[in-house]
Amino acid sequence: MTIVLVGLNHRTAPVEVRERLAFAEEELPQALRQLVDGTTITEGLILSTCNRVEVLAVTPLAEHTAIERIRAFLHERRHLPPDAYEAALYRYVDREAVRHLFRVAASLDSMVLGEPQILGQVKEAYARAIAAGTVGKTLHLLLPRAFSVAKRVRTETAIGTEAVSVSSVAVELARKIFEDLEGKTVLLIGAGKMAELTVRHLVATGVRHLLISNRTRERAEQLAAQFDAEALPLEALPIHLARADIVICSVGGTDYVLQRPHVAAAMPARRNRPLFLIDISVPRMIEPSVGQLENVFLYDIDDLEQIVRAHLEHRRYEAARAEVLVDQAVEECLASLRRMEVGPVIAAFRRRLEEIAYSELERHRRYLGPLTPEQERALHHLLEGIINKFAHPAIARLHQAAREGTVRPEELSFLELWGDVVEARERQSSSSSE
Repeated sequence: MTIVLVGLNHRTAPVEVRERLAFAEEELPQALRQLVDGTTITEGLILSTCNRVEVLAVTPLAEHTAIERIRAFLHERRHLPPDAYEAALYRYVDREAVRHLFRVAASLDSMVLGEPQILGQVKEAYARAIAAGTVGKTLHLLLPRAFSVAKRVRTETAIGTEAVSVSSVAVELARKIFEDLEGKTVLLIGAGKMAELTVRHLVATGVRHLLISNRTRERAEQLAAQFDAEALPLEALPIHLARADIVICSVGGTDYVLQRPHVAAAMPARRNRPLFLIDISVPRMIEPSVGQLENVFLYDIDDLEQIVRAHLEHRRYEAARAEVLVDQAVEECLASLRRMEVGPVIAAFRRRLEEIAYSELERHRRYLGPLTPEQERALHHLLEGIINKFAHPAIARLHQAAREGTVRPEELSFLELWGDVVEARERQSSSSSE
């Protein structure tokens, strides 16, 4: 089995590309079942967040065949010309695929190094793949190892201290704009997990005037009640927009919730005081041309990179320690995968030898005459000894190669083929005697 990973992220593709390849949660079950065809791809998982779209797969075929299958799958699902995203795709195989997955789960590949949200997103992707029936023994071994190393990174390094997420970076950007947020009015569009995190960060910085709007009014009211905020219906946004100094948008959907005419109409009521909008939604939910209006400053998720770089300097040392933990975990995981791969071959090889030996005993038993129990036991010990001496060199070699990571495909193929050839010859001999 070969592990392949194909994807793109915030480093290789701008938000305009990522949002076109992103998978909505409700379409993932069907997409996963389309990806895993049982022939080219036998196991599969899709990780789709605001910063990355990645397909992790297991194949019994050559790596290039699986990669081509994934590329075709992305084209079929999104109907995009390959040149719209091909240059941004990265491709990892086996060791590098495992290492990339572990680094992602440990938040070493995140836009905000050390942010805690990605681990939960990987766990959710794993759970969705299990529910869709696209996880087998390889991914069942791989993903829990990824969670384990992520936990070690957070507990054995300081990379998670003063942890920041995309939502907290959005607040950091607001603080850069206004040194003191206490007297400002913040309008939050969205009431999901990302929005709730944003609210918590805002309250921690001293914001007291908070407006919350969401597609579901009930959810907006629930979140507003938690933080003594004012809930607004989404359709009332144009009316209340003039009250806000800062707008943070973190909502899902397909149509812009704030369009250029809405913002243009609000500015006279604000007496053209500056309005700052931060859109951390993917796809973007604030019309990009809004940023062209006078005294309106619009930032999207890619603009957060500037703040991210400032945080990185404080985390590089801890990240280096975390990379060591990841590399150790990768080697341990690969060794387990190799043992898992050679185990069934060794068991089948040994079982086939026993079948041959004992079938030969039964075939020649009539020449032996009656045997005492002691003779029977001695005969069985003799056969077991012959089997062990014959099988030991090959089995010992495979166990050693699995430990060292030097298993050659031809060795596995030989043992598998050996059993098939012997079985075929026995069938041929049996049919000839008939």
